[in-house]
Amino acid sequence: MSRVLEGEPGSSGLSLAIVVSRFNQALTEKLLAGAREALTKCAVDDNAVDVAWVPGSFELPLTAKRFAETGRYQAIVCLGCVLRGETPHFDYVAGQAAEGIARVALETGVPVAFGVVTADTLQQAVERAGGAHGNKGYDAVMTAVRMANLLKKIDAVGEKEQG
Repeated sequence: MSRVLEGEPGSSGLSLAIVVSRFNQALTEKLLAGAREALTKCAVDDNAVDVAWVPGSFELPLTAKRFAETGRYQAIVCLGCVLRGETPHFDYVAGQAAEGIARVALETGVPVAFGVVTADTLQQAVERAGGAHGNKGYDAVMTAVRMANLLKKIDAVGEKEQG
């Protein structure tokens, strides 16, 4: 019979880092509030969470990578908000942030959750930062905790089969 592995939303002694963009801070503060709500729901000890503020979403991947390289965190959450404007700046920032965050996870083996709102309008962003479409900060923490727990299970299966 096949084995089914899934990460639960409980803390199990996890340490997390959260990287938050100051650009569009009125919205990223709401994402961080949602993230803190999810941490409470998952029973993650507040002392096991470090929060770093960076200038913008473009700086999220580098900071996430530095956190991952410390070996202290089982997951990292990146929070930001990039709004489409009249220039192609949105495409560069949003695309590079997404690509960089994914690369950090793949290169380090530490789950890095993408909690960056990318929206065409301010209203769309507001709806995703605690409005009608939920809170992407909350969602990102839930993803990070589940992924950290899933990777622990995968490692445990490998150890059990080897030992």
